[in-house]
Amino acid sequence: MLANIRQRLFRRREQWEQNLIVLWFGNFMAGVAFSLIMPFMSLYIDTLGDFTKAELGLWSGLTYAITFLVTALISPWWGKIADRRGRKLMLLRASLGMAVVLGAMGLVQNVYELIALRMLQGVFSGYISNSNALIATSAPKAKSGQALGTLTTGSVSGTLLGPLLGGIIAEATGYRTTFFITGAILMIVFFLCLAFVHEEFTPIAKGDQVPGKQLLQELKYPHLIIGMFVTTMIIQASNNSISPLLSLYVRELMHHGHNVALISGVIAAIPGIATLVAAPRFGALGDRIGSEKILIAGLIFAVFVYIPQAFVQNVWQLGGLRLLVGIADAALIPQVQTILAKYSPHQSAGRIFSYNQSFQAMGNVAGPLIGSSVSGLFGYSGIFISTTVLIIVNLFWVNQNTKVLRDQRKQKA
Repeated sequence: MLANIRQRLFRRREQWEQNLIVLWFGNFMAGVAFSLIMPFMSLYIDTLGDFTKAELGLWSGLTYAITFLVTALISPWWGKIADRRGRKLMLLRASLGMAVVLGAMGLVQNVYELIALRMLQGVFSGYISNSNALIATSAPKAKSGQALGTLTTGSVSGTLLGPLLGGIIAEATGYRTTFFITGAILMIVFFLCLAFVHEEFTPIAKGDQVPGKQLLQELKYPHLIIGMFVTTMIIQASNNSISPLLSLYVRELMHHGHNVALISGVIAAIPGIATLVAAPRFGALGDRIGSEKILIAGLIFAVFVYIPQAFVQNVWQLGGLRLLVGIADAALIPQVQTILAKYSPHQSAGRIFSYNQSFQAMGNVAGPLIGSSVSGLFGYSGIFISTTVLIIVNLFWVNQNTKVLRDQRKQKA
C-alpha cells in the first residue's frame, strides 16, 4: 500500500497536471490575499471617518462593489488579449498589479482614497479566471470537471485560511498591517507563476481573431453559454449580498462584544471548509452524471440553507448554517465553469471565461448594493430573505437553460 501511495505521489505528470499543481498553490495564495482583508473591511472603513450606521453600510457596499464594477467593464478586453497573447501573461499582469494596489490600501487616509484603490484593483483583476481558462484549455475534457473542481479548492482553501489570519493579524497589529501582508503574498504568487507555469500557446494576430459576436454565434449551444453567464451573475449576487456587511451582522449578534474581527474571520471562513471537501467530489460526480444536475441540486439546497440565517440568535447558529452554505457553493460556480469548458472552443477560452468574469463581477456589484439597500430598510436579517428570492429565480433560470443537456443525455441513453 505504501508503495502505491509513493508511486502516485512521484509518478511522472503531464504538463496540464503540473500547471494544475502550481496554479492550485497560486489560487490558494490569491485566496488568502483577497480574504485577509474582507472580514474587517467595513470595520476599517469605520476608522476612516465618523459615519452613521446607514452611511457605514452604504460606504461598505460601495467600497466592496466598485472593484467588481471596473472588473465587469474591463474583463472582456483582457480576455481578448489572453486569447491573442496567452493566459500566463494575464496571470503575471494580475498578480503583480494587485500586489502593488492592495499593499497601498494600508496607507489610505480616507474612504475616498480607499475607493480609488479598489477601482484600480478591478483593473488588475483576472488571476483566478485566467487560471481556469488555462486549465480548461489544457486538461482532457473527460477530466475537466474534476480538474476545475480541484483548482477551485485552491482559492477556497485560501479563502478559508485568509479570514482567520486576517482576523488574528488585525486584532494583534491593526488593520493596516494586513494590507501590507496581502501585497507581499500576491508578490509571491507573481514569482511562482513566472517560474513554474508553462503554457503551450501560439500567438494569434489581431486581425485573425474572431469577433466576439461571431464567436457567440458559432457556439454549439449559444443559449446555454449565455445562460451560464447570467447564472454566474445571480450566484455571485446571492453569495455577496451579505459579504461586506457580515462583520457588522456578527457585531450585532455579539451585542458589540470583544474580538469581533476575529469572530468575523471565523464566520467568513467556515463555508470554505465544506467547499474544500465537496468541490472535487461534485466535479468528479458531474463528469459522470452531468454538471447541470449538480448545479440544480446545489441551488435547491441553497434555498433551504439561506432562509434560517435570517432568524439566528447567536453567531454559533450563523456559523453552522454558513458551513452548509459551503456545500451549496461547491455545487454552483465550479459546475458552471465546467459547463463553459466542455461546450466552448479552446481557442476562445480566454474570452469565454473573461465574459463569465464580467458577469461574475456584475453579480459582485449587485449583491452588496442589494444587501446594503435591504439592510437599511429591514435590517441585516432581511438580506437573507432577499438572497433566497434570488436563488429561486436562478433555479428556474438554470432549469430552463440546461434542458438541452438533459435532452441530449436522454437521447444517448
